[in-house]
Amino acid sequence: MAGIQIQGLKKAFGSTLVIKGVDLEIADKEFVVFVGPSGCGKSTMLRLIAGLEESSEGTISLEGEDVTSLTASERGLAMVFQSYALYPHKSVRENMAFPLRVAGMGKSEANAEVDRAAEVLQLTPLLDRKPKELSGGQRQRVAIGRCIVRNPKAFLFDEPLSNLDAALRVEMRVQIAKLHRQLDATMIYVTHDQVEAMTLANRIVVFSAGRIEQIGSPLELYTNPGNLFVATFIGSPKMNIIDMTDAGGTTKRQVLEGEPTHLGIRPEHTSVKKGKTKGIKGAISVTEHLGADSFYHVETDEGQTLVARGELADGLREGDHVTLTFDPEQIHLFDKEGKCLTKTA
Repeated sequence: MAGIQIQGLKKAFGSTLVIKGVDLEIADKEFVVFVGPSGCGKSTMLRLIAGLEESSEGTISLEGEDVTSLTASERGLAMVFQSYALYPHKSVRENMAFPLRVAGMGKSEANAEVDRAAEVLQLTPLLDRKPKELSGGQRQRVAIGRCIVRNPKAFLFDEPLSNLDAALRVEMRVQIAKLHRQLDATMIYVTHDQVEAMTLANRIVVFSAGRIEQIGSPLELYTNPGNLFVATFIGSPKMNIIDMTDAGGTTKRQVLEGEPTHLGIRPEHTSVKKGKTKGIKGAISVTEHLGADSFYHVETDEGQTLVARGELADGLREGDHVTLTFDPEQIHLFDKEGKCLTKTA
C-alpha cells in the first residue's frame, strides 16, 4: 500500500480556481476522510489524486514517486463511485473479474482473486447472481470487490453510500470499517455526511471553498475545532454559537484584535430547565426525541435559537418557558476572524 503526499495542489476550471493550494500527507494504511459542504472541492481533490483530473499546479506523490503527470491507469489506485456501474448482463463473478481479464490475467487466476475478495466481502453465495438480483448494499460490495481484486496501492471512495437508504448506509459503514482493518489498506473517503466521517476516519480533512480548514482525528475536531466553520460543521446537532458583540440584538460594538466575539457550546454541554432561574431565558420551539436523548430547540429572549440535549424523562414540552446554562469548562471562544481562542483539555 502507499503513502500519499500532496504539495501546493491547485485546480482551475477556466478562470475559476476550485482547489486553492492544498498541502496534505496521508500515511500508509491510514483511513482519511475528506468532508465538507457541497462545492467545497473534496470530490475534485479525490479525482486529482486518482488522475481523473489534471492539476493546474502542484505535485502528487505515491510511495515517494511523483505521479502528477501519470494517467489514472498508471497510478495503481482503485476508485469506488456513487453509482455501482455494474454490467447488468454479467454475473457477480464476471463483474468482479472484469478488470483482471481486461488486463490479460488468465481465467483460473482471475477466479482465484475473485474468490479471495468475495470471502472478505461475504459475497461468495452471490457469485452466480446478476446485479438485478442484489440489494443496493450487495451491489456496492460487488463494486468494492472489483477494486480489491486489482490489489491497488490505495482505495478511493467518492460518496459510495449516498444512494443507499439510512439502514443500508449504517450497515455498509460498518462493512467498510471492517474492510479497512482486514485489508490494512490506505483509504481516502469523500463524504458530505459528517457522521460517516466521524465513525470511519483515522483523520478527517475538513474542506471549505477549495481550502483545508483543519485536519485531525474525529475527537480532536469535535472537542477542539480550530475555527467557527469546523465548530459548526462537525457535530450533529451543530455547536451553539452566540454573538458576543450583539448588544441587545440591536447594535454591534467595536472589538479589538484577538478579543473574543463569539461563544460556542455543544448541545450536550447545555442544560435546560423549566422556569426562570439564573441563565439564558427562552421557550422551547421544537423537541426532537431520539430514543435515550432528546434535543430541545429553544428560542431565546434575545432572538437566537440554541439547542440543548436532555432526556425524555425531563418532561419538557414545546412552548415551555425554560432557562439554559452552560458547562464553563466546555465553552469555546472565537475571534472576529473565526479563529478559536480556547482549547479543551
